[in-house]
Amino acid sequence: MKKILFAISVIICFMNMKCSDENIEEASDNLLVGTWVESTYDNGKIVYKKSESIPDEDYSLTFKANGKLILRSSGWCGTPPLVFYNQEGRWQLENNIVSISYEDFYPTSTSWAIVSLTNDELVLEREYTEQEKDHQALMELYEEVSALSISVPCTDANDWTFTAYGSKACGGPQGYIAYSTKIDVASFLDKIEAYTEAEKAYNIKWEIISTCDLPAQPKILECHYGYPVLKY
Repeated sequence: MKKILFAISVIICFMNMKCSDENIEEASDNLLVGTWVESTYDNGKIVYKKSESIPDEDYSLTFKANGKLILRSSGWCGTPPLVFYNQEGRWQLENNIVSISYEDFYPTSTSWAIVSLTNDELVLEREYTEQEKDHQALMELYEEVSALSISVPCTDANDWTFTAYGSKACGGPQGYIAYSTKIDVASFLDKIEAYTEAEKAYNIKWEIISTCDLPAQPKILECHYGYPVLKY
């Protein structure tokens, strides 16, 4: 009988140890470990509150002690109805910078600076990677091109034309953009060339991949409500 009781006690002890092992990833002295919800924006910073569980219908970040991360998100599209799901990733903390990586989620990696961290509140501020900074500079250059292309209203399609712009990683232009012949055309085309070369350099530097199909060339251009519209 004593042997049976001893065996039962060993089994119970083993089961308790196993349960404890399963909870090890949640036990940590790092205040960051846990689930953070109710994000709000404040002057470029994101403020989170601690939660006991991952919400069903809300955004959240869960940092596990074993380096795993769970992002509760509805994706990039904010159009209702929102469908929330869990996206798994990895995280690591170094010098107050939290680096997050995903296998199949865009962007694949992000970095966040911890502004403040307590038992109940987490404040993060975005730390942009070198690639993101390069991409932002590229987008700013494109915005200059885009703004110049519609700097005058489109009232007569005869005063407008279009040109190819950008560089796909596989070769060829990204697309076509309209512009008025009444603007400084030489300056505009110089900006187009600068953007195209910058995108080509970006693709090479960061080993960007793309499809190899060429964009369709517009057949005509029409003016709609003061804006140029390319017809294919």
